[in-house]
Amino acid sequence: MASTYSNLGIELISSGDQTGTWGTTTNTNLGTLIDQAIGGYQTTACTGGTDTITIPNGASGVARNMFLELTGTGGGTLVVPTNKKLYFVYNNTASAITVKVTGLTGVSVPAAAKMVLVCNGTDVVVAQNYLASLTLGAALPVASGGTGSTSTTAYAVYVGNSAGTGFTPIAPNTSGNLLTSNGTNWASTALTSLTNIILSNPTITAYLETAPSIVNSSTAQTLSLASGTVLSYTLTGNCVFTMPTATSGTSFIVKLIQDGTGGRTATFTGVKYPSGLTPTITTTATTGTDIISFVCINSVWYGNASQAFA
Repeated sequence: MASTYSNLGIELISSGDQTGTWGTTTNTNLGTLIDQAIGGYQTTACTGGTDTITIPNGASGVARNMFLELTGTGGGTLVVPTNKKLYFVYNNTASAITVKVTGLTGVSVPAAAKMVLVCNGTDVVVAQNYLASLTLGAALPVASGGTGSTSTTAYAVYVGNSAGTGFTPIAPNTSGNLLTSNGTNWASTALTSLTNIILSNPTITAYLETAPSIVNSSTAQTLSLASGTVLSYTLTGNCVFTMPTATSGTSFIVKLIQDGTGGRTATFTGVKYPSGLTPTITTTATTGTDIISFVCINSVWYGNASQAFA
């Protein structure tokens, strides 16, 4: 009877065959073919096109080796036979190489990557895709996608530190604080020191505005919203108020109070009022109080007055 061959191309000598000469075949099987299959390390050049490796019956073959180091220009495909077999592949080139069976999809091995692949008799697929839980002996550095920390602070928010080498915890030290940015860093800031913040919980929605101290008007004031959007002035002269830069979407209110003399006037530059009528400021000394609301739409300031509060 003629010899047959295993999946790995190892010659299986039939009973009674190769009398007196079987030793050569056995030595090839044990010393070369099995050795390649369970511990062989083979480099093979990849040209960037289609390169083919084989498992010949009864003879040494590149594809029989357990570990393949791919060298050369890289790119292209490496075609392996349909023999069911495990491959450890090291792509030691500068370009990805697809390991596959002719006419099928295979697996792309990235440049410089090491992967475990298997031919299942049809095509080459990834041999495993499950990772058990990983325990590190030291903190995973930022450069490797970690935090560089060995512990955390309860309930803290972590932001990258100034050196870019780790993360700094920002703890919620005060109830009601918000995480804010100054354009460079993050910090935990008390809510009461912020302006134009919308608060929400299941029962309330509030809009908080900061009100700077009352200012004596004199005869000229340039309005600024840098410190707040609720401005208050005691009229100590006939005052011309210059409006802030007309930025669409901006709004604020001005409270005007007459001083002990009374009869002061107030004019706001470049403002449009309902029906084109500029409001006449309440003149009653000390108690004359008006509130004027302003909003900027399409770079135009619009105003509306509520007067003679008592």
